[in-house]
Amino acid sequence: MKIVIAGAGDVGFHLAKLLSNESQDTYVIDSDAKKLKYIDEHLDVITLKGDATSIKTLKDVGIQYADLLLAVTESQNTNLTVAALSKKLGVKKTIARISNTEFLTTDEINFAEVGIDYMISPEYLAAQEIEVLLKESVFNDKIEFENGLINILGARLSSKSPLVNKTVQEAKEEFYDINFTTISLKRENTVETIIPRGNTLFKHHDQVYFSVTADSVDKIYKLIGKEKIGIKEVMILGGSKIGQKAAKSLCSNEFNVKLIERNRDRAFELADSLCDALIVQGDGRNVELLEEESLANMDAFVAVTGNSETNIMSCLVAKSKGVKKTIALVENMDYINISQTIGIDTLINKKLLAASAIFRHVRKGKVLALANLHNVDAEVLEFFVRRNSKVTKGQIKDINLTKKAVIGGVVRKGEAMMTFGNFQIEKGDRVIIFCLPEAIGDVEKLFNN
Repeated sequence: MKIVIAGAGDVGFHLAKLLSNESQDTYVIDSDAKKLKYIDEHLDVITLKGDATSIKTLKDVGIQYADLLLAVTESQNTNLTVAALSKKLGVKKTIARISNTEFLTTDEINFAEVGIDYMISPEYLAAQEIEVLLKESVFNDKIEFENGLINILGARLSSKSPLVNKTVQEAKEEFYDINFTTISLKRENTVETIIPRGNTLFKHHDQVYFSVTADSVDKIYKLIGKEKIGIKEVMILGGSKIGQKAAKSLCSNEFNVKLIERNRDRAFELADSLCDALIVQGDGRNVELLEEESLANMDAFVAVTGNSETNIMSCLVAKSKGVKKTIALVENMDYINISQTIGIDTLINKKLLAASAIFRHVRKGKVLALANLHNVDAEVLEFFVRRNSKVTKGQIKDINLTKKAVIGGVVRKGEAMMTFGNFQIEKGDRVIIFCLPEAIGDVEKLFNN
């Protein structure tokens, strides 16, 4: 598959990295020579310096022979222009990164008619992510597959967790009444993602990811050593598009929302558009202001200003005041892996969310869904099993699944099942797999006919 990426920023780089892991024929266009040089030094893709809105540049990269155009620059207008031009020049499919979420809901314009097959809004994805995280207060990550029949849950083990100092095998034997599989863990103050085996030992403060059937979600609290807490009162710092969308969605789901916005004019705009939220005009970096607005009485604090450091520091202040759940928006992808070590529940990056969402459209083979976990450089994929797929040729222990992946469960005829070595995958199954990026290609081969 030939793929052209317009834009060598964070989203473009992450997409190029994912694609280079599986040897796709990938080209990256950007006018910034420094960004292209960095990509050349780190990834096995082809780069071209130039203006992606130039017809000549698009022809030079062979857009007429490309299967997919990913327009992911920082400029919405540039992305829409590049997608439209590329479609006219012969590319099969186009995806554009946008900032105006109105485009996602309007039915007055058929964007496919002007050459844009699909649009991704990082702001919309971030607002959705915030709502999901607040609904599952104790967990710092949650992904649903098959309408919640199987859930991926992430949490840090407390000192009260009965898993601490037990092996994965011992935990499974002791808690046989809970339908769960441990798919990944990270040790405190480390960056390595561990795919656990039977003899892997759980330790205090481990960040652990479980695959859980719907009927066992509430039982996982027992395993991580925490009690389920209700979140009702939410304070949002920053009236950006993300803050506005998150506040609107949360209010509609009966959360009590207080939003603090520094800019006076923007605060009045928000007050007009968010009738059910309380809008406070003030500088959220001022701890006295946060205290006056009853920060200590909040169940959750969400910081989504345009400054990553402000978001991180304000969340730390909120934690020090006893707020149960903190979420910070960060621009730098390098920050993603440090949330647990600095005491913030979850860091979200809208560019990483966008790259993961776009990557789902790139996937070939039998992938039904793909999701990215916070704090982990890995993917969770859902495959549909076709007749004669290699994965059906023997029990799980016999199919040569790479050690860089683990099966998180199977949905068969509407029933969720946890899987072990003697489990036989069948045609028609929907299989959830946790996988390190470099192993995606090997895993996918098992599901090809």
